[in-house]
Amino acid sequence: MNSRIQSYLRIAASHQRDTEQIGSFLATFTPGNDNPFLNYAIPDDYAIPSAADLRTLVATYEKRSLKPRLEYVAQLAPAVEGVLLDAGFRVEGHLPLMVCASGAEQILPIPPGIELVLPVSDADLLSIVTVQYEAYGDFAPDPKAVTRLGNSLTAGGIAVLARIAATGEPVGAGVCSVPTNQTTEIAGIGVRAAFRRRGVAGALTTRLVKEAFAAGISVPFLMAAHEAEARIYTRVGFSVIGEILHISRP
Repeated sequence: MNSRIQSYLRIAASHQRDTEQIGSFLATFTPGNDNPFLNYAIPDDYAIPSAADLRTLVATYEKRSLKPRLEYVAQLAPAVEGVLLDAGFRVEGHLPLMVCASGAEQILPIPPGIELVLPVSDADLLSIVTVQYEAYGDFAPDPKAVTRLGNSLTAGGIAVLARIAATGEPVGAGVCSVPTNQTTEIAGIGVRAAFRRRGVAGALTTRLVKEAFAAGISVPFLMAAHEAEARIYTRVGFSVIGEILHISRP
């Protein structure tokens, strides 16, 4: 399962970003966007990178004025972390990698006064992007983000918007990335600060899992940023199968 998910992440990155193979690393770049979570490298499975490959990787990112950074399933390249640490990289986090098997999903309730909808208009897409950016601390969305989301939905991705039923005010959102090999990543689950701790994130995750299974996806997976998130996802029916290493060079 770890190999299946790592393969999915490589394919998804290749479809969404510019890529360059540098020795045992697949380097990915999002043109016009320096967000480190959209610009990172993935090592080959069981890679043992050479010093020359690592120097080239660092230089390639720095030439683009980007932080040298990697995200990958730690168990599939156990030798890489030590090489990176020796080269001055620092661990950002070991994130639980979680999967929900069909039949394991649990239905968490939608909070009173909130409705969950699939986007049907450009205004809905803008609301989703705006909520996600605000939830993650960026109040000015990337102008191309709405286009990217629309393209993702056209290609088979899924998005869910949480909003106040009476007024239509957006409060949260989340997405399933474009599926490949019946696999998708549930990501970007964000809730505006004023509406947190009400169960919105759990309800969004529940709906995304439901939509994924209905679309014929058999492996919805996600990465939990911290323990509180992991507890929410566990209640939805996800279980930990590994970890994703986030590591970068300052």
